[in-house]
Amino acid sequence: MKPCRIPLRLSVRLSTQLSVLLCGLLLFGAAAAQDWPQRPVRVIVPFPAGGNTDQIARITAERLSNAFSQQFIVENRVGAGGAIAAELVAKSPPDGYTLLVGAAPMIAILPYVQKVAYDPVKDFAPVSNIGANPFVLGVHVSVPARSVKEFVDYASARAGQLNYASGGNGTVGHLSGALFASRAGLVMTHVPYKGGAPAVADLVAGQVQMYFGNASELIQHGKSGKIRLLGVSSVQRAPQLPEVPAIAESYPGFRTLTWNGLLAPVATPQAIIGRLSAEVQKVVRDPVVAARLQQIGVDPLGSTQAEFAETIRTDSVIWQEAIKAAGMQRE
Repeated sequence: MKPCRIPLRLSVRLSTQLSVLLCGLLLFGAAAAQDWPQRPVRVIVPFPAGGNTDQIARITAERLSNAFSQQFIVENRVGAGGAIAAELVAKSPPDGYTLLVGAAPMIAILPYVQKVAYDPVKDFAPVSNIGANPFVLGVHVSVPARSVKEFVDYASARAGQLNYASGGNGTVGHLSGALFASRAGLVMTHVPYKGGAPAVADLVAGQVQMYFGNASELIQHGKSGKIRLLGVSSVQRAPQLPEVPAIAESYPGFRTLTWNGLLAPVATPQAIIGRLSAEVQKVVRDPVVAARLQQIGVDPLGSTQAEFAETIRTDSVIWQEAIKAAGMQRE
């Protein structure tokens, strides 16, 4: 059978028509993006109202509503550690009308410890990382250590005798503790609780010796002398606790952060994502917004799309090491 040959003149004509069609589609997409949003935008939050992620979402949504003259409505879709909300957004039409305020656990941790119905990289387009916060390493005052090194020496001499608490299996606090113990070569027993509040209560009472928690959970107890704050999990010292060293000062490269950033379904037009990213960056740089975020223990970021994508990539590597240290890898 002879191959079908298209006459040169017809081939050129088809090529021209395809080019015109493609240009038309691009122009239509750009025009549609400029008209966006023409109706309210849903901002899906994976955790209950009142928590850090919810507060970050509401602060941001309020400002985006003003900037775009259209309502950005926060919806709390709680369940399965954030997987329900993530799946909802991943499967939503990529038209810019359904967004996700994603947190590190559901993007960089959960998919690697259990089966989920979304791909954390392939199903989402990063828009901007709104803010992040490190964890604070707190120990009970019965532990005679006033630095990370002293604590490691003390715990090393008591292999298997000390406990560390967390707000639950697979939480960022649990994995931060497991990663720290692994890097420091410590043998400690993990004690999971149903949330941070009971874990902190038992740390203060001396039932457990160590806990990685948010600064807002631990600062007041540190000031009252019931616990000691030995280190923060960011690469550099935290602005709220300038006197507390970074754990990375003793163990270079140690870093665990939780962040909250805006994501969209992956095929959302770049023109829409670009507009959103630029506006979120502007919002977070506003001194009033930055101050509101800092009040809840969040470091304002307002990153670019590329910066946020890189954060997701590098954090996934770190958390996978922590997951392995905790013995929680997916089968």
